[in-house]
Amino acid sequence: MSTPSNADVNELGYEEARDELVRVVNELEQGSSTLEESLALWERGELLAARCEEWLKGARERLDAARTAAAE
Repeated sequence: MSTPSNADVNELGYEEARDELVRVVNELEQGSSTLEESLALWERGELLAARCEEWLKGARERLDAARTAAAE
C-alpha cells in the first residue's frame, strides 16, 4: 500500500480528508498490513482527523459569527 506524503494533508478539503480517514480506518481494521505500514497509516489517520477537526472548528466559528451578526 502506498500512502501519500503526510505534508499534503493541509491541502485537503474536509470531504477529502474525511473520506481518506475512513479508508485508513478500514485498512487498519482489516489488520493485513505490516507493523510498519500500520504505524504509517495510524500517523496519517491522526493527521487526517486533526485536519477534519480544523475544518469543523472553522465552520463552528463562522456559524457563531453569523449568529452574532444576525442578533445585532
